[in-house]
Amino acid sequence: MKAAVVKETAPGERRVALVPDAIAKLRPAGIEVMIERGAGDGAWLSDAAYADAGAAIVSAAELYETADVILTVTKPPAATISKLRKGQAIIGMLAPLTDPGLAAALTAQGVTAISVDGLPRTLSRAQPMDALSSQSNVAGYKAALVAAATFGRFFPMLITAAGTARPAKVLVLGAGVAGLQAIGTAKRLGAVVSGYDVRPASKGEVESLGATFLELTSVETGAGEGGYARELTAEERQAQQEELTGHIARHDVVITTAQVPGRRPPLLVTDDALKAMSPGSVIVDMGASSLGGNVTGSRPGETVVTENGVTIVGADNLPATVPTAASNAYSRNISALLLHMTKDGALAIDTADEIQAGVVIAHDGKVVHEGVASLLSPQTKGDANVDGTGN
Repeated sequence: MKAAVVKETAPGERRVALVPDAIAKLRPAGIEVMIERGAGDGAWLSDAAYADAGAAIVSAAELYETADVILTVTKPPAATISKLRKGQAIIGMLAPLTDPGLAAALTAQGVTAISVDGLPRTLSRAQPMDALSSQSNVAGYKAALVAAATFGRFFPMLITAAGTARPAKVLVLGAGVAGLQAIGTAKRLGAVVSGYDVRPASKGEVESLGATFLELTSVETGAGEGGYARELTAEERQAQQEELTGHIARHDVVITTAQVPGRRPPLLVTDDALKAMSPGSVIVDMGASSLGGNVTGSRPGETVVTENGVTIVGADNLPATVPTAASNAYSRNISALLLHMTKDGALAIDTADEIQAGVVIAHDGKVVHEGVASLLSPQTKGDANVDGTGN
């Protein structure tokens, strides 16, 4: 089986799906690796390093013509979908819950679409394949650094001949993988850190990092399925926002991390909260996306300053700004998934397998992932090449 790594083309994207170290691990399973010329440049991984590891360096045209499996980090551009052929497979973070149209397009091409962001995260045997967690870990680390670089004062307490600087007060909203890494990094930088999450179980994790857990009385448990927080009701969101506003105003830096897969991120920092913050305060919104963000007025990929001097950083793709570390982690994830799905040197699709049931979106001309199929239009769901009804 030939697995090919494409060069990412999304603006600002510097990651690569496989690093040279992964090639030797795939070879015993009968997997030959091809690398599109220059694919690793953004992560400081040269074509020579891949060639030395045993990969073939090829053009984009040769890659699409000969590969059995295409490995990518992000969604393929629309222009490349037509290059994919029937029976080929593509593996990457395809985000089908936010872009079901891509799943439909790949299905129409007869392509097997495998999205690593659909991995069932509660399965212990799936943890080495968990790309969402690995990339969130990188993002949380970078979010704290971005906050520190943007903040106009020191993070740690400093006692100098010129006087004493008090430590920054940092609040991290959301204590998932990204939030915990942001808490730990901000703490290592010397800030006084607090963390909040709607899941009560997060308290021990936050406190284990030396931070204070912020407990709100307005919201009951927000624990959901699959390791995510559940979506709060409108009444719960309103109560949460009102109680959070007072706490937010007392902090110098706020990092927000709350996301709901396939849906608009919850609004955590309202206009009232922004107005209550002091000039010079910083917010890093890790929930910023085309669907919205955790902060009023945040825009993905942009930094804005409010009229009262609060800087809002719309951090939409932080892992790409730490490309080597992020690529190393992602490479281990996608290699583990590829090996799990390979049998006798070929890709073996089995949606009865718990892991594959979560990641295989389309196969044999059908949308086989129930959640994605349900998002497609009634006309599409009724078509012969879509099977999302469970019948």
